[in-house]
Order: sequence, then structure tokens, then C-alpha cells
Amino acid sequence: VLRYWEAQFPLLKPLKRSGGRRYYRTADVAMVESIDRLVNHEGYTLKGAEAVLRGAAKSALDRRGQDRRSGDRRGAAEPADTPGVRLMVSDGPDMAETIAALKTIRAKLATALEA
Repeated sequence: VLRYWEAQFPLLKPLKRSGGRRYYRTADVAMVESIDRLVNHEGYTLKGAEAVLRGAAKSALDRRGQDRRSGDRRGAAEPADTPGVRLMVSDGPDMAETIAALKTIRAKLATALEA
């Protein structure tokens, strides 16, 4: 599946070592996770997922350029600037509900472990 996605998503370019072995960096793994989430869980087509990833990559590059012009160097080192990670981070009204649900699950797990 990885080789197929490399052919379908030009943004996914792992380093190639001697003998043709591929080395997947952290950003590559995040991109693969994003592709998997978009295609297999959210129902995007391959072209639709590629469009989403291209849009995320373009906006991240635009922000980096603005940060460099304004003299702010912090933005270039933040992991959320990589396209794959940015897609996994979501803000909005559902975030508070998700956090509350996760805290409830954590409390139930702690209780179960104590028993």
C-alpha cells in the first residue's frame, strides 16, 4: 500500500537509501497516517485526499514565508507546520467534547486498574 500511495501522492517522498530501501521520516509517517485517515476513515477519494493535503501543504508554506519575513523563527520549528500533523490537529467546538470524553475514559480505566 505504501508504494501505491507514493505513486498516487507526489507529496509523499521518503528518502531512498542504498539498495533502494526507503527511510520514512516523522513527516512522512504523519502524511501516511493522514492519507489513511482521509481515505479509509473519512471516505475521501484519492484525488480528494490529495487536494486536501496539497491545500494543507500550501497554507503551511505560506505561513512559514510570512513568519520568515516578519522575523519570527519559532514557526519554522513547530511540528504542527507539517501537512500531515496539521491535518491531525483539529480545533473547534467538538474539541471540548472530545477532551471531556477522553477524561471520562481515563477515569474509568484508572478505576478498573485499581480494582
